[in-house]
Amino acid sequence: MQLPSVSQIARFARDPFLILISTMISLRTKDDVTLAASERLFAIARTPATMRSLGDEQIADLIYPAGFYHTKSRHIVEVCTILCERYNGTVPEDVDALVDLPGVGRKTANLVLGLGFGVPAICVDTHVHRIANRQGWVATRTPEQTELALQRLLPRAYWIEINELLVGFGQTTCTPTSPFCSRCPLQSTCRRIGVPRSR
Repeated sequence: MQLPSVSQIARFARDPFLILISTMISLRTKDDVTLAASERLFAIARTPATMRSLGDEQIADLIYPAGFYHTKSRHIVEVCTILCERYNGTVPEDVDALVDLPGVGRKTANLVLGLGFGVPAICVDTHVHRIANRQGWVATRTPEQTELALQRLLPRAYWIEINELLVGFGQTTCTPTSPFCSRCPLQSTCRRIGVPRSR
């Protein structure tokens, strides 16, 4: 199973800024597109100051065909400006400060904390939310509720890696519709909540 794109980036550069930007690019974008777009952008700019100087049009060209690339490029410039002006060109190691940045939500903030700073944080994306509910580990309606429920359930030592494990699993086996239950290693314990049909 291939690692999610942001995890791949974190493997060769445990840099909170690069993880922040690649995670912003990754939203609503396939992993292979995210990885290629991030590599193009990082080949030219790897700091908030140099990235900001590119401007949103050049960034948009570099990250295309990432989904919503025009909006993302504008947010990237805004984030770089804030990082330069408020945080001396560094990424804050604080979830509240991170979610205050344009285009950054809890998922992105928790990925930056976990992969960039090594701070235990549970990143709940659509796969983590779906699988945790389908398995019956939690009974939640929103990713935020899932994050809080998993924090109570999981030892802190697993908070960072749960996203990485479940994203790949959700992409290949425990898919949103017609999951591949016949080849699932959790088949014997899964409650299959909300699964009317499987393969």
